[in-house]
Amino acid sequence: MLNNLNANQYQNVYIACGYTDLRLGIDGLAAIVQSRFHLNPFQKRTLFLFCGRRADRIKGLLWEGDGFLLLYKRLENGKYRWPRSTDEVTRMSAQQYRWLMEGLSITQKSRVREVHPKSSF
Repeated sequence: MLNNLNANQYQNVYIACGYTDLRLGIDGLAAIVQSRFHLNPFQKRTLFLFCGRRADRIKGLLWEGDGFLLLYKRLENGKYRWPRSTDEVTRMSAQQYRWLMEGLSITQKSRVREVHPKSSF
């Protein structure tokens, strides 16, 4: 479900950088969103993503208007390239979300630039 999620259908997708204790449930993750990141976990169409130390599993928290949806995914082979340098929350673009789900870093070092050859005519 998380792989096929269209990040464009959400107003915001936030990634909690650093490590999160994934033993936490809905209440614990919502408390992190409120107290540490000073964001409203009850905001509709906003997905919050968390990752533990092993980086092979993530949790997502989503308010649906009448209750929370807790998403959990464990990779069988591989790890997520999760930003570990800070203990902040970062807003992700739809492209960064796709990169994360494909096992890529959300901060690409460089991109392939389009080439416009000079015409010799």
